Amino acid sequence: MTDSGDGLSRRDFVQGALSGAVLVASPAATFAAAGENANKAAVLAQIPKMHADNVKRLQDWIALPSIAAENRNYPQGADYMAKLAEQAGFTGVKLIPTSGKPGVFGRIDCGAKTTLAVYFMYDVKQFIAEEWSAPPLEGRLVPKPELGTVCMGRGAVNQKGPQNSFLSGLMAFKAAGKKLPVNLVLVCEGEEEIASPHFGEIVNSPEVFPHMKACVGVMLPDAGQGLDGSVEVAAGAKGVVELELVSSGESWGRGPKKDIHSSLEAQVDSPPWHLVQALNSLVEKDGHTPAVEGFFEKVKPLSEVQKKMVLAYAAAVPEATIKAEFGVDHWIHDLNWQDSLLRLFSQPTINIEGLVGGYTGPGGKTVLPHRAVAKIDMRLVPDMTAADTLAKLKAHLAKHGFADIEVNMSGGYDPTQTDPDSRFFKAVLATFTKLGTAPLVVPRSPGSWPGYRFTSPPLSLPAGGFGLGHGTGAHAPDEYYLIDSKNPKIAGLDGAAASFVEFLYAIA
Repeated sequence: MTDSGDGLSRRDFVQGALSGAVLVASPAATFAAAGENANKAAVLAQIPKMHADNVKRLQDWIALPSIAAENRNYPQGADYMAKLAEQAGFTGVKLIPTSGKPGVFGRIDCGAKTTLAVYFMYDVKQFIAEEWSAPPLEGRLVPKPELGTVCMGRGAVNQKGPQNSFLSGLMAFKAAGKKLPVNLVLVCEGEEEIASPHFGEIVNSPEVFPHMKACVGVMLPDAGQGLDGSVEVAAGAKGVVELELVSSGESWGRGPKKDIHSSLEAQVDSPPWHLVQALNSLVEKDGHTPAVEGFFEKVKPLSEVQKKMVLAYAAAVPEATIKAEFGVDHWIHDLNWQDSLLRLFSQPTINIEGLVGGYTGPGGKTVLPHRAVAKIDMRLVPDMTAADTLAKLKAHLAKHGFADIEVNMSGGYDPTQTDPDSRFFKAVLATFTKLGTAPLVVPRSPGSWPGYRFTSPPLSLPAGGFGLGHGTGAHAPDEYYLIDSKNPKIAGLDGAAASFVEFLYAIA
């Protein structure tokens, strides 16, 4: 589909990105390619035979949730991740200690010319079991009409399902007795779901960093297919700052230092109202646009090429489908589909993700709380940084009479951006296209992952997601990952594992 204003079709974009990649093969190269194809066919043939074991591995992994915010299953989660890495063929697997949760590192050195890094996370988000239709740690296989059989559980798609499919691909090499076409470096963390506060200690470790420097790029296993089988490829991701704003009578010097009877609100200041007023100062009257002084001064506008990416996406993806998926009827400011997407991919945000104070149980409890807390996340775009944005927020609060409010940053990192002309990114597009799904390319993901640790100096490596397969519900109840697909356009677990095998040969 082509946007009438810009004339950029999906096919034109993909073909342009892959231009210059066709070479005339010599007889020796043709012979080598024939051997490579035979090896790949032998590996791919193993995947269906391993299906039951691959499903069980995912279910067993879901049953052991590592939740950094709750300090749950540490060091068990890291130990289990190390065990999985060793089973997949990684050698020299070791835990990398940090000031928080440990990382996991390993290598597969098969003497290849190309080395690829793979980013894993072994932690998952919190869950409330009562909100789920199946136990969140069971990994139950659930039929879904018109889709197939899914594995439902916390971490199923974010990120254990795609990661398990990648490991399944590696285990197929072992079962076939074939060497990988590339060397691999595994770098894994256990704090992604609290915004990776110590991931830099893993990447910059003397045991890890020298091996990262030799890599052609960093791949994040993904389940990239939508319900129509289409694939969206992001050339970057927004950064994030996660923090708490705490208003209390103790810090403010006004209001109570303990909960008191609500009738006293007539003569005593209220810390919760103080917090609400502080929150209200962070956005304009539309309740959306950030009002923090200097918040936009480092924002880099989308380039003309990036705008064309967004408009091509808008032309190809039905607005009604996305509205139904999100459960919304209107975009901010009643924008049209195209303008809402341009805003989504270009704008930084300040979001209230939680707001708690005083009594929240059944019925009423007439108290004047002494403390209230807001959990905030701020999404960042190039060329914003987490440190500068946090400093601007603190300065804003102080300027507007809220210097007493505690600002406790729990984690965060800068935005990431990858060159679409890099060898890594072209291999991602070429593999999706070869597998029958011409990808839609967008400037960046509106979500976040700590890819800037790879894409920024001193490594300056391309990084991004890859993988067929489907799943949804990340951070929400009934999260799932597709195991057996009824739709030939969408890959189940076997197809996802095969896509990773294809990618390893493509990047080689």
